[in-house]
Amino acid sequence: MDTLDQQILSLLRQDARLNVATVASKLGVSRGTVTNRIRKLEDSGVIVGYTVRLRPDTEPNEIRAWMSIAVEGNDVRSVIGKLLGEPGVASLHDTNGRWDLLAELRAENLAGLSKVLERIRLIRGISSTETSIHLETYRLG
Repeated sequence: MDTLDQQILSLLRQDARLNVATVASKLGVSRGTVTNRIRKLEDSGVIVGYTVRLRPDTEPNEIRAWMSIAVEGNDVRSVIGKLLGEPGVASLHDTNGRWDLLAELRAENLAGLSKVLERIRLIRGISSTETSIHLETYRLG
C-alpha cells in the first residue's frame, strides 16, 4: 500500500459515498487509476466493506455500554470466539494494560443490557469485567 492508496482510503473514510470521479479529481489522477486501486484494496482485504454511521441520538432508546474484560491465562482466543457470537456485542477490541478486551455493548433497554451482561459473565475464561454505560457523545468522527 503506497501513498496514493492511503489518500484514497482517507477520502473514503470521510465519505464512503464519494464517486470515483470525485476521488480522482481530488487526488489529480485518472478515474481508471482510482477504480483499479479500490478494486485491489477490496480484493486484498484492506477494504472489507462500506457502512453508514448514525449520530448516537438517532437511536435514543438504545443503551450502549463499554465492558472491559480480563481473561484467564491463555483463553483469549476462545473468549473472543464466544463474544463474537453474542448478539449484544457490537464490536470487540484487543487491548493492552489491565484489561485484555474491550467490548462495545448494545441493548434496547436496561433489562436487555442486564441479560447481555449475565450471558457474558458466564463465558468460561473471563476472570473479571467492568462495565460503563455510555451516556453522551460530545464529538463524533
